Order: sequence, then C-alpha cells, then structure tokens
Amino acid sequence: MSHGGGSPPVEVRGLVKRYGELAAVDGVDLTVNPGDVYGYLGPNGAGKTTSLRMMLGLIRPTAGTVRLFGRDPTVTVRALERVAGFVEAPTFYPYLTGRRNLDLLAAYDGDGAKGRVDRSLELVELADRAGDRVGGYSHGMRQRLGIAAALLRDPELLLLDEPTTGLDPGGMRDMRELVRRLAGEGITIMLSSHLLTEVEEVCNRVAIVRSGKIVYEGEIATLKGAGAMTYSVSTTDDERALAVCRAQPAISDVRVRDGRVCFTADHAAVAELSQALVEAGALIVALTPQTASLEDLFFSLTEGEAAGAPVPLGEGEPLEAAP
Repeated sequence: MSHGGGSPPVEVRGLVKRYGELAAVDGVDLTVNPGDVYGYLGPNGAGKTTSLRMMLGLIRPTAGTVRLFGRDPTVTVRALERVAGFVEAPTFYPYLTGRRNLDLLAAYDGDGAKGRVDRSLELVELADRAGDRVGGYSHGMRQRLGIAAALLRDPELLLLDEPTTGLDPGGMRDMRELVRRLAGEGITIMLSSHLLTEVEEVCNRVAIVRSGKIVYEGEIATLKGAGAMTYSVSTTDDERALAVCRAQPAISDVRVRDGRVCFTADHAAVAELSQALVEAGALIVALTPQTASLEDLFFSLTEGEAAGAPVPLGEGEPLEAAP
C-alpha cells in the first residue's frame, strides 16, 4: 500500500536545531522525491545526523518543519508508517543469532513483519549467516543486519546515516551495491555521507551541507554538467602561467595539482588565456579539458568567506574520497 496525496517522501523547510548558541542545523530546505537515491553530503559536524534525527522524529526542531509523505513526525506517529532507517550504528543482542534478533524486532513491529524476515535477510545477503550469533559478525554485516531490520517495516522511505562508516573497501562496495539493489526494489532512499565517491556512485540527487546550511541541492548530473569546464595546462614557464591565469578575470578556481596549473573557464576565456600566455612567454605544451569531479565542484561551490556566503571546509573537517 502506497501513501496517497502525492506528497513527497521528505519535505523539509526552514529546519533549525539550536543547542544554546550553537546552530547545529541552520535553516535547511530540501525535498526528496519518490524513487530518489538522495545524498546528504557534508563534512563531519555539518549537522547531517541532527537533521536525520529530526526527520525520524527522534528530536524536535527549534524551528521549521519536517513532512514525511505530508505528515509531521513530531505530531503523529503515523508519519513514520512505511518509513525506516537508523541513525548512527544499529544495535543488536550479540549473543543471539541474526535471525533471532530480527524475529524479536518483527514481533515488536507487528503488521506482518514476521513474514518479511527471510526476504529481508536475502536482500542484504545475510541468509547464509542468519544462524550465527551477531557477536561474531563483522562491522559490515552488522550494518547490513541494521538495514534488514529496517526492511521488516516494508518501508517506502529508508533514511540511512553514514551507512559505510568504519567499513573496509570491500564492505563499502557491498553497501553501495545494496543501496542500488534497494532502490531497484522501488524504495526511496536518503543517505548522509561525508564521502564524495559514495554519493557520486549511488545517488541521483544531492544536498551539500556546510555548517548546518545547504549550499547546493539538485541533480548530480546537473551539478556535474553545470557551468564552465575544468582545464589543466602545462607550459614552458608554469610559475608565470599561474600568475597569468590568476590575472584573467574570466578564469576561476586557479590552483596547482600534480605539477600542473588547473583552472575553470568557458571556451572564450580559454582562447583569451592562450593568447595571454604566449604574450607572457609561457608557451603551452599541453592544454587538457577535464571532467569536473564532484570534489572540484564541492570546493568551487563552498569557496568564499563573505558574511552569509558558503565557506570552504575548515581544518579538521575533511571531505574524503572513498578508498
């Protein structure tokens, strides 16, 4: 049975959560549409977990609204019908088997959940380990068992907080494949992450959050195809080329990477730059257009320290590429 009324799975407007003077979430607006695999991307400490806690009705917003399929989770428990997920690591009885843990949760959930235990274990590829005690599971297996527990509710919307945290590269790959498989089952998924590669590989839409504020929301394809192109250039005098690039008003995001000068520009600006480099005596050896990575786009979106403007990541808040 699907939710009626055509309301989006998640609609957040003006969401704020303050702890004293600290605004952990500071005016977030976002919409998750049916069928999305939606990435909530930002560094640790950006307010992602706090946002998901409010979406699951675990904590009350200071201001703003959350609607799940049009319902407010702080007003009615019915808002959480066909919604499931976990914030931070799921917990189980370590001395019981995976199946027994799910059986207990299914008995608590009711609503036909017991009949979904086998299917949930199959979907997360734990059917062959269901008879083993959870205390002997790897971290990745416990994460997958957490998703199996969420699937007992037959959700239309799954909210996952950093589902690959602490996993080795193989476990991260398995989790990404699982997210794709669940999306193929018709489940709308929202997952938070500080890993650019994870979001780029599995999500179709993304909100990029920094210090509790959204700096971009939209299609990843649009984000990656937006605006000017990134180039790298090698010249006979790269030091002079760097200065020339920085002096060109239509050239942006100038930096040195792997010994080459990189920048962002449109075609007309590249033509003008070519002429300026020749006049400066820095002859072009190679000029290579590059497909902008999500990482490049993130930093171009969040640069600038003017009041109220998005700012770059601070020290100790790395956005990482997955290994």
